[in-house]
Amino acid sequence: MSQNIYDNDVFFEKYRELRNNQNNYNTLIEQPAIKALIPDLKGKTVLDLGCGYGNNCIDFIKKGALSVVGIDISHKMLEVARKENSNELVEYMLMDMNEIGGLTQKFDLVFSSLAFHYVKDFKKLLYDIRVLLNDGGILLYSQEHPYTTAPKIGPTWTKDEFGNKIHYNLSDYMHSGKRHSKWFIDNVEKYHRPISEVINSIISEGFIINSIVEPVPDKYALDRRPDFKDEFDKTTCIIIKATKA
Repeated sequence: MSQNIYDNDVFFEKYRELRNNQNNYNTLIEQPAIKALIPDLKGKTVLDLGCGYGNNCIDFIKKGALSVVGIDISHKMLEVARKENSNELVEYMLMDMNEIGGLTQKFDLVFSSLAFHYVKDFKKLLYDIRVLLNDGGILLYSQEHPYTTAPKIGPTWTKDEFGNKIHYNLSDYMHSGKRHSKWFIDNVEKYHRPISEVINSIISEGFIINSIVEPVPDKYALDRRPDFKDEFDKTTCIIIKATKA
């Protein structure tokens, strides 16, 4: 069973507060970049891994998807999804991503937004996804960038005497494995893999990589969050689109 931080009361409330502020990273940078890669969904079936509040599930239906299954490990997240993003074409399921091999449906798109870095066995996840995809199906996901997950002490910057960031402190990059970081609460578990391991795992599990995006803010985002200029030095996430071979 993966760590379920989203059902921690303190974490959940802090995360809810973050996402309710429209000038957050997901809204301004990650979501526009990943949605630009979504294929034509008319008449297609979609599986959303780590669906959270279900916003993307509803968006897939609006884009013409025939049906959507959204899974999440968090009771609290799914409670919000069922309340705020209910739809007869969307099924929300309480499930760990490690357990998707038990699903019997087939899908044309498997989608995930900023969740794969919580998965310990990445190759097993990829294997399970490939089995669930129809021929020619697409995997589209984002995860924290390996630059972000690499340092064992968590992401840090070297600053000058006035507190201005000089450079990002990259370390432990080639040491794969579990990381513990503080994000609202202590000891949040994540898993680091260098980019070569990520890419080679996707290829070896039978996918053809179509696109890799390291998103940076546009003018709209920078006008609202000038501090996002740091993304040009060290982007927070990476987005990968791949087709089942």
